[in-house]
Amino acid sequence: MMARGARRPGGGFPGLRVPGLRFGKAAADGVVAEETPPDGEPARPAAANGTAPDEAAPNGTPAAEPPPELQAGSVPRWLQTSAAWSWRLLLLAAALYVAARVAALLYIVVVPCAAAILLTALLQPLTAPLRRRGMSPLAATWCILLLAIVLLGGAGWLVTTRVQADYPSLVTQFKHTTTQVQAWLAGPPFHLHTGSLQQLSNDVVKYLSQHKSAVEGTVVTGSRIVVELLAGVVLCFFVSFFLIKDGTRIWQWLTSRFQPERRRRANLAGAAAWQAVVYYVRGTVAVAAIHAVVIGVTLTIIGAPLVAPLALFMFLAAFVPLLGVLVAGAVALLVVLATKGWIAAIIVLIVMVVMNQLEGHLLQPQVVGKMVRLHPLAVILVLAVGAVVAGIAGAVVAVPITAAITRAARALRDDHGPG
Repeated sequence: MMARGARRPGGGFPGLRVPGLRFGKAAADGVVAEETPPDGEPARPAAANGTAPDEAAPNGTPAAEPPPELQAGSVPRWLQTSAAWSWRLLLLAAALYVAARVAALLYIVVVPCAAAILLTALLQPLTAPLRRRGMSPLAATWCILLLAIVLLGGAGWLVTTRVQADYPSLVTQFKHTTTQVQAWLAGPPFHLHTGSLQQLSNDVVKYLSQHKSAVEGTVVTGSRIVVELLAGVVLCFFVSFFLIKDGTRIWQWLTSRFQPERRRRANLAGAAAWQAVVYYVRGTVAVAAIHAVVIGVTLTIIGAPLVAPLALFMFLAAFVPLLGVLVAGAVALLVVLATKGWIAAIIVLIVMVVMNQLEGHLLQPQVVGKMVRLHPLAVILVLAVGAVVAGIAGAVVAVPITAAITRAARALRDDHGPG
């Protein structure tokens, strides 16, 4: 028998009772008190820290903890993620805005550099065969650049001479066409009064005559425009020269301070982006040349004036995807309609529709390829953003920049390390 008042080996004192409480087995951090229920109810153990246990569910199972997003004072996870992305996007938008403002202030530098990058993407692959034949990088670069200068200078000279020769013919043919349209509308079955049409024709002829004088005066007196144009051409030439000659060394210098793994990934992304730009420029030049040749041959057969300027305008407009060809085609249609009538205009329209269908289903997939394939909606959006930010120059470089970024991101995503 155990002496009265002695402590039991496993627990409290049997003779000590406190109303409403009884001492149970000692816990690691002290004595655990158990609540003494009223008579007829089973005992309810207290929690280890002395607090009351959670209420039980109706079916007898313990109640589950509420999720963190429903607890008092906590922020839902989706709101935390949205806030984290929001301030990052705001910082990125602010950085892009500042960059756009700086580029707008330095347009005389930014535009020639962008043109030089596109020109380098077109001409740099042409220097590789010359280097393989034993020419030095300097000699190969000079040969390609001089060839490009001769071609561009010849195109400019041809356009200038043809505009001077065909402009009087354009005005004369426009007068003749409007006279025929007035006679056709005044006769049966229309019997329309053509006074307003005659006034409109006179206004257009007057505008054409004044526009020629305005263009000549701008070229003579617009010294600022001439100086900025010449400065841009010279800067574009020098930047293109050094990029073609030392482009690889310049890239290696830019990535020389990176860690080895970052340098490897930078080289991977840079090579993919540059390949996309090269494919884009090469394919666009080929497609633009086809457009220019087809429209030039069509206008020559019809006998329309300004064949060379319209063909060159079609070539340059093709560098603005989707919209450029439409604008150049509309200008060509107006010239043909004003000088040769609606039958010739319909012929030109049919030729342009067939040419656009061939471009969309044959030329672009085969010439440009899958390297820079973008959805038409993406092309329209980036064109709109580029045009709003930087005008025509922004529309020209928007698509190649997007193609380069998407190609570089795809290359980094598919990268599985050096092994």
